[in-house]
Amino acid sequence: MEEPRAGVVNGKENTSSNISAFDVSKLQKRTKGVKKTDTVVNKGSKPDPKKKATKKNRVWDDAPPEEKLDFTDPVDGNGSGNDNIEVVAANQGESMMDIEEIISSDSEGEVDDNVQKDSKPEAKKKGWFSSMFQSIAGKANLEKEDLEPALKALKDGLMTKNVAEEIAEKLCESVAASLEGKKLASFTRVSSTVRAAMEDALVHILTPRRSIDILRDVHAAKEQRKPYVVVFVGVNGVGKSTNLAKVAYWLLQHNVSVMMAACDTFRSGAVEQLRTHARRLQIPIFEKGYEKDPAIVAKEAIQEATRNGSDVVLVDTAGRMQDNEPLMRALSKLIYLNNPDLVLFVGEALVGNDAVDQLSKFNQKLADLSTSPTLRLIDGILLTKFDTIDDKVGAALSMVYLSGAPVMFVGCGQSYTDLKKLNVKSIVKTLLK
Repeated sequence: MEEPRAGVVNGKENTSSNISAFDVSKLQKRTKGVKKTDTVVNKGSKPDPKKKATKKNRVWDDAPPEEKLDFTDPVDGNGSGNDNIEVVAANQGESMMDIEEIISSDSEGEVDDNVQKDSKPEAKKKGWFSSMFQSIAGKANLEKEDLEPALKALKDGLMTKNVAEEIAEKLCESVAASLEGKKLASFTRVSSTVRAAMEDALVHILTPRRSIDILRDVHAAKEQRKPYVVVFVGVNGVGKSTNLAKVAYWLLQHNVSVMMAACDTFRSGAVEQLRTHARRLQIPIFEKGYEKDPAIVAKEAIQEATRNGSDVVLVDTAGRMQDNEPLMRALSKLIYLNNPDLVLFVGEALVGNDAVDQLSKFNQKLADLSTSPTLRLIDGILLTKFDTIDDKVGAALSMVYLSGAPVMFVGCGQSYTDLKKLNVKSIVKTLLK
């Protein structure tokens, strides 16, 4: 009997067996093929050894680089430099001091709703009908307990924005005193009335008590044939030299001739730093090196500016802590001997109430150490790093409230154009947001 062939069952060809056998062999071949392909792809993903990228050797020769990055080339005695430096200074653009900032006004109801939300636990004591009737029909006289919920919410809000607690407390007390006993207008909520009074108080504080127009004063001094002198003071590391250069750049844009005076004769590298700014801005600098009396250096700088016809002298001083009596005495001597037109305190907005303490003690030390019957204190404030604080703008309010000196400049970046005016409406809006 003939043996059945493989793949034949009961006289029929077992096709499934053949297919199964065929598929396994095909699968093995395909699997091997895929592995080979993967291997090829992986090998192909590596760089060709013949075309392997190698680091180029540095060529040390006398050829100048394609693009000039160092702008501290030697300059002549008048502060002039090469063409590259002049291009850098000219391409900075318009100073932000001359750009009007547009503030978008939010609806008052939104802010009032926030105040109502914050004061809801206390407001519940009055009852819904009582508060609604009061807001529609008006009330004969506002009492202290009517104002307390909204004032507490505003005080807490001011403190979260870095306003010193005692200043926030005094502001609320003054607002309460101005509103207590007054009649609430019809269709007006207590929170709206309190907020409006607080807004008026904040605007009043931040608005300068005396008009300080540097450009106007510079031209007035020029008519008297003497330079306008600005002294920059402050603690260590707040950015006096950098922001002095920003002020110089702004003045240059208004066709004002500027000279820098390097009177930081204590810190190593301070004169070189100011010299770099002078070179980039193409303006003269008066320097006598280190370990000299800064008061005498400033006096000689003013005399030099008078001879060469410079309109403004910007005096850079050494950074000093407010408790350092020897350095504070030297600063008092500089101010007394030279009688500058403007004393600018440079403080960091980032440190918040520490800057308030610094400013207060600077004023106190200048008053205590003054040898003149006429006191010269801080005339204005320059706040640096204002772009790093988000809505924590309370330090500006606290500094102005305590010193009475206006915030004249706000530093908001690293370039020479990053100098702005303090927008009072913007600050008030942020504080009450």
